[in-house]
Amino acid sequence: MRWMFLSLAVALFALSLLTWVKAWNTVVWKAAIVAGEFGHYLGLVTLVLVCVIVAYGAVMVGEDQPYWRPAGIAVVLALAATGFFLSPVAFAMRVGQGLPAKLQSAFDTKPSSSRVVDLRRLWVPLPAVQPVRVKTHTFTPIDWPEALKLDFYATEQPGAPVVVVVHGGGWDSGDREQLTEFNHWLAGEGYNVAAISYRLAPKYPWPAQREDTLLAIDWLKANASELHIDATRLVLMGRSAGAQIASAVAYGAPDPAVRGLVGLYGAYDMNFVWSISRPDDVLNSTKLMNQYLDGAPTPANQTAYDSASAQGMVRSGQTPPTLLMHGTVDSLCWVKHSQRLAERLDAAGVPHVYVELPWAVHAFDYNLTAPGGQLTAYAVREFLATVCRR
Repeated sequence: MRWMFLSLAVALFALSLLTWVKAWNTVVWKAAIVAGEFGHYLGLVTLVLVCVIVAYGAVMVGEDQPYWRPAGIAVVLALAATGFFLSPVAFAMRVGQGLPAKLQSAFDTKPSSSRVVDLRRLWVPLPAVQPVRVKTHTFTPIDWPEALKLDFYATEQPGAPVVVVVHGGGWDSGDREQLTEFNHWLAGEGYNVAAISYRLAPKYPWPAQREDTLLAIDWLKANASELHIDATRLVLMGRSAGAQIASAVAYGAPDPAVRGLVGLYGAYDMNFVWSISRPDDVLNSTKLMNQYLDGAPTPANQTAYDSASAQGMVRSGQTPPTLLMHGTVDSLCWVKHSQRLAERLDAAGVPHVYVELPWAVHAFDYNLTAPGGQLTAYAVREFLATVCRR
């Protein structure tokens, strides 16, 4: 029994370390999501394990020293794991404490609420997000290389703004059905959502994705009356590869209808991306870049690199307000990408907020009630309320 306790404690301790250590492959990355965004539950498990180890030892007949040696190590490891598992909650509360003031300073609007992280939502099961009506539309013309669709999540408020969601997937995978709960939540907050598809690399390299996104925007504008939307109030939101696409469209094709950009754990300077790409990193980024932008930057493809890089297209007075969020220990997309764009926006005087989550990895917004999900929901809600004002 003592070795079973020790083995379990070691496994939980190793998992808890992923709230501080970068994942070295995609399997470990998925485990890191569990550790970071569901770790507050696992922290309870480790505490229960400590109680069980102690209780089991107390009922044993006599003093079994061979039991207590490995059991003592198991208790220490379990207690340490508890601290690591609960650290995202502490980090989220610290980040959340300063977030309302940061939003107010950036956008000169007082947030509607000062409560960012609700501890009750972490522990107590609350009603799930209410699903809304979703209708799928084809937004491409007949002669387009591929028939592309968008899923339209309709809010109950007529004439509401639209959040155009661009999915991630390394430019060669993924689909518009990623994180649908977040789309339903947005609709419940009073925003229509258009989750769009786009052509994928390597068959279709950049700028096909920009063309598809712009076509989706044009389709929304042309069908505003039938959809009961306000097509003069659009916000582009992208995750990972989708953040790169959304930002390049928002910054590279200025449109008064695009009121803002939400970029979650994205890359924004493709020349910089190439400079740090390696075939042996988590995603084989060299392969992804070869597929997407046809290899290293050269005179032949430099235009594509530049048009795909939002950071180089920041312009004072033209670039829309921006919300950026990124996890410090994200190994799939380096946090430096968002830090560099935030610095460029700051230098240009573009209203923006950058939120860094010290424990978080890629897809920290997966669970809406978790530390990362609550921070994301709060920041997105307040940002949309600000940029979508009439």
